[in-house]
Formats: sequence, C-alpha cells, structure tokens
Amino acid sequence: MKYPCLVLARYCKTPVKVKIEQEGINEYGDKLPKISWIGQCNYQSKGRTVLTADKKLIQLSGRALIPGDICPELPEITAGTIEVDGVVRTIYQGAKERNPDGTVNHTRLDVK
Repeated sequence: MKYPCLVLARYCKTPVKVKIEQEGINEYGDKLPKISWIGQCNYQSKGRTVLTADKKLIQLSGRALIPGDICPELPEITAGTIEVDGVVRTIYQGAKERNPDGTVNHTRLDVK
C-alpha cells in the first residue's frame, strides 16, 4: 500500500540548504563528514519576547517540513544547521515522521 505524503511538494516553496552532522568518528579519530542537502521546504517561523531581569530577549524559532527522507543513511537527525533566506539556524531537533509500514513520510527539522 502506498501512503500519501503529508507534506505536499507544491507547498514547499522556500529554498533551503541543510547540513546534518553525523555522530561518531572514523578510523583516524576525525569527525565524520557532514551530510548536505539542498532543496525546497515548507518553512514556518515564529518569534517571541521573553522578559528577563536585565532586559528583554527575543527568541526566534522555526520548523522546516521536507517531503521524504533527506538522509536515508542516518537513522536519526540530532544536530546540524539549515540556511533559510540567507540566515543560518541551528537544528535542535529532527524527526523522520513515519508511515505505519515504517517508511519515512516526511522530515521535520526544528530550529532556533
């Protein structure tokens, strides 16, 4: 059975560059290379103002929804960066949203 994609490609209009960090080291003790992906996503951002004792602080966050699996070689996305509209943001949470049969429906990247 083929499941419908919940993030339709026709709604993905925002160009994005994703760099995902792999966990672990190679046989020489160096970090594993980053996985790069360039494409279109559905990006939603929000901001809020937090009042601290000293001053106010503006926190920005966002979510990128990408159809399919952007890095099938990794079981999970734990860290990396995305570039949206010329601004580089840090990925603090990634998820591969799955269908009931275990295939990846879409990738969600939460950024700050």
